[in-house]
Amino acid sequence: MTAAPAFLFAHGAGAPSSAPWMRAWRDRLATLGETVAFDYPYMRAGRKTPDRLPVLVAAHREALAALRSKAPGPVFLVGKSMGSRVGCHLAVEGEAVAGLVCLGYPLVAAQGGAVRDEVLLALRAPILFVQGSRDSLCPIPRLEDVRARMQARNVLHVVEGGNHSLELPSPKRNVAAQKDADLSVLEAIRRFVESVIE
Repeated sequence: MTAAPAFLFAHGAGAPSSAPWMRAWRDRLATLGETVAFDYPYMRAGRKTPDRLPVLVAAHREALAALRSKAPGPVFLVGKSMGSRVGCHLAVEGEAVAGLVCLGYPLVAAQGGAVRDEVLLALRAPILFVQGSRDSLCPIPRLEDVRARMQARNVLHVVEGGNHSLELPSPKRNVAAQKDADLSVLEAIRRFVESVIE
């Protein structure tokens, strides 16, 4: 019998692991397996500007090693936006992980609009993209083009009406719809994880 999965959860560029969005998703992921969130060095130091990619990858690798020391089962890298992209780089650089879950992958650079697909095309680990249909940093047609060229097994779950943070329009006025959307994402993650480790 395979040991329960574990999830290493990385934050996005603008908010730490203690942010409400991160805490809510950490709690949801914890229903599927042990979940550990961590902060990148710049966030721990109280700086607003993210570290350079090599520093981010090194911190991600350190957090992964710490999780592996206490979690014997398959490990999945989960990330919000920038955290998902750094996780992909870590996997490409040789860290063997069971799979990746990207919550709002930032395919298009905010400045300049370049499509950052190189790491996805180099990836070999299975990956689940969870994207909002209103996410300007990852237009679905552009992602579909990249997915068609990827060698890694990849799955896409679209949150209809969701933004870069998978939030529906005016979530405070429609709590039930947001809850349904979040639960559908969690179910997509559960199915993906089971398909990888079965």
